[in-house]
Amino acid sequence: MESGAGKHWTEEEVKALLSVWSEKNIRKQLHGTLRNKGIFIYIAKRLQELGVCRDWKQCRAKYKNLKYEYRTVKYAHNSGDVTKTMKFFHDLDAILRYEPVTQLAAEENGRCSATETQPNTSPTTESTQEILEDDGDFASSTLAASEATQIKKETIDIDDDSISTTSEDRSCMPVAKRIVGTDNHIPLEETQNHFKVITVNDTGAGKHWSDNEVRALINIWSDEKIQQMLEGATRNKEIFEEIARRLMKRGIDRDWKQCRTKYKNLKYEYRALQKENEHLGNPRRKMRFYDEVDCILRRQPLSPSGWGCESSSLLSVSVGDVTANTGSLGIKRKTWTDEVSPVPLKKSASENTILHFQKLLTERVHTVTEGKKLLLERLCKQEEMQDLNRTQLYADPSAIQQVPAAAPAAMAPAASDLKLGKKVNEGKTKEVYELPDMPGCVLMQSKDQITAGNAARKDRMEGKAAISNTTTSCVFQLLQEAGIKTAFVRKQSDTAFVAAHCEMIPIEWVCRRIATGSFLKRNPGVKEGYKFYPPKIEMFYKDDANNDPQWSEEQIIEAKFCFGGLTIGQTEVDIMARSTQAIFEILEKAWQPQNCTLVDLKIEFGVNILTKEIVLADVIDNDSWRLWPSGDRSQQKDKQSYRDLKEVTPEALQMVKRNFEWVAERVEMLLKTKSQGRVVVLMGSPSDLSHCEKIKKACATFGIPCELRVTSAHKGPDETLRIKAEYEGDGIPTVFVAVAGRSNGLGPVMSGNTAYPVVNCPPLSADWGTQDVWSSLRLPSGLSCPTTLSPEGAAQFAAQIFGLNNHLVWAKLRSNMLNTWISLKQADKKLRECTL
Repeated sequence: MESGAGKHWTEEEVKALLSVWSEKNIRKQLHGTLRNKGIFIYIAKRLQELGVCRDWKQCRAKYKNLKYEYRTVKYAHNSGDVTKTMKFFHDLDAILRYEPVTQLAAEENGRCSATETQPNTSPTTESTQEILEDDGDFASSTLAASEATQIKKETIDIDDDSISTTSEDRSCMPVAKRIVGTDNHIPLEETQNHFKVITVNDTGAGKHWSDNEVRALINIWSDEKIQQMLEGATRNKEIFEEIARRLMKRGIDRDWKQCRTKYKNLKYEYRALQKENEHLGNPRRKMRFYDEVDCILRRQPLSPSGWGCESSSLLSVSVGDVTANTGSLGIKRKTWTDEVSPVPLKKSASENTILHFQKLLTERVHTVTEGKKLLLERLCKQEEMQDLNRTQLYADPSAIQQVPAAAPAAMAPAASDLKLGKKVNEGKTKEVYELPDMPGCVLMQSKDQITAGNAARKDRMEGKAAISNTTTSCVFQLLQEAGIKTAFVRKQSDTAFVAAHCEMIPIEWVCRRIATGSFLKRNPGVKEGYKFYPPKIEMFYKDDANNDPQWSEEQIIEAKFCFGGLTIGQTEVDIMARSTQAIFEILEKAWQPQNCTLVDLKIEFGVNILTKEIVLADVIDNDSWRLWPSGDRSQQKDKQSYRDLKEVTPEALQMVKRNFEWVAERVEMLLKTKSQGRVVVLMGSPSDLSHCEKIKKACATFGIPCELRVTSAHKGPDETLRIKAEYEGDGIPTVFVAVAGRSNGLGPVMSGNTAYPVVNCPPLSADWGTQDVWSSLRLPSGLSCPTTLSPEGAAQFAAQIFGLNNHLVWAKLRSNMLNTWISLKQADKKLRECTL
């Protein structure tokens, strides 16, 4: 996905990028430029003039991916394969065909230094030696000669199985250079001097792994067959897809990248702790899940250099009577402050020998890869058969008949080959089916049907199923990324999505900001347009025969409902009421940038049969709310336009359909924001790095970019002000966080010289903390520099500032408030149950 919360580049956006890229002065600046941030900032501004809102990182990532894909196709054409093609190939060919092919040397910040290839270099050698820029260019199509060299970076998530255009920040580490031969390497002992460990947060918009999720991951990891596949695997995407599939069966929705990153971070933390205890002689300091990880890894020897970067020093490949040795693995890692310098290639053998070796190596790696795939398929089939047996054991006879026992899928079912079980439920606008291949999940299939007045009016509207499915999927994705617990798993097709299997609570929860509709009939004297502060919450019992009567909280509690093993009492009613208000406010805020008023909202909750939690379930589509563009009821775009029809004619239904399409088009924009922002953490000393890393990690949970800088207002005030001017000059809204212990001059100096917000977050020590904090609290007049001692508090302070204009950040803040309230409510319930 592109950087920027998964924003997909449309065809029009790519064409705009190509038109800017094709300009002679842009091409000239891009060719041979090492530090190209300024160029891409300029390109982003040019795109904004063309109506395309993309930041410089997204532009750079797309530029790299287009360039890489073009080179791949071009190489295929030169090799005689004319079937391989790509979109915009001819446009790119017009731009790049006159550009000399370059060797790309890995360098910090994901940039590269280029040295022209010798004219007599063969295509195979050129492709083998080319080192691609960033994660996004390190793709699965690199040759097998590069595949065979195994380099494991424990906490750095390198996407080596698919082209990822996610652009990393300044902490991005370079890809290690791989060179065939024995005279072109750095000794392994020396690599430690070049190696900088940077912990990467889990992928998925900063979603934190709960204890239960980590335990489930470790449980799967402990499987001996999984361990065998992971050992020595360089291309492990399929293995982690299998792990993600198993987690999904346990009700845990994590993609393969998140699983791989968590796996690497657990290994890194374990080995870092072992190294610290070994070298410093500390008594063993525990990490969470240390014993579980130790049981898996203790059989693997830990070398002094292996905790940071594992590599095999020699790689021998034998094919028939031929044995080739690549020599020691050359690794060079630059620190943030290293100067860029191309690494010259020293060939220790003739090109013919190298080409012959590469051919043999390719054959061997292909054989090994195929063997791993067969092992993975056998393992998956065993799992599927076990699941099938369990389904047939506990399901009813009709369900067994609908689950074929032949050839279960080796991996998680694709969108087109899901096996449907029995129909669980059917409503007016959707059908619900069991999924035998995905225990604990169901398929929600929408219908091309629109109803009103409890189906008193009912019509077929072609295309409504796809429109409703798009709307629901986008809304649930927005809420889920914010942190709201929902039943949504993924969009499966144009008309269906996969959801966690829930037992539905038969109460419709309605949240109103503006009085209209049935509320006016039930409350005579209240004029339409009356606004509720806070929003008004109402409950209706689902009973079509009695027109869904309104219920009070007391009626719901006295009904003593029990679903999924959970009794609905006062605590559960309070949780649903508080959640309803939070969900409404998040969606209300999301619609505001589009000048659209969310008038009211109807939602339903269910109990997840696996986790026993109350989650937002059912659907939220254009039947679920009232939307008034510009706050004008006459422009309503929701189902009320269908309810108000005096006569349903084909022309009238087309008008209603256009309204639904208008909403479906704009609901996708709820997942994006034009607002930018960043946090810049200034630390007075590198010794404060661990404190600053906590701030950066907390910022990631809100989706806010964060950069770390080192500067001292006492020892280098001119440099401090230069750094300040650097961030003021690019126009991106910035919050500065000053991290300085002892005498804090950093925060006050910044506050007195910038109009941007500044917050102090001093790393206080136990010895002098009570004295040091006064340098952050007692400030001269004219300065406004608040102080918080918590790193998480500093990040939240910044998020609250950006949340004023960024609905995605605001949604995460609002969700955090809700989840904190719910956890306290549930803790109180457990305590009272124990006391009683």
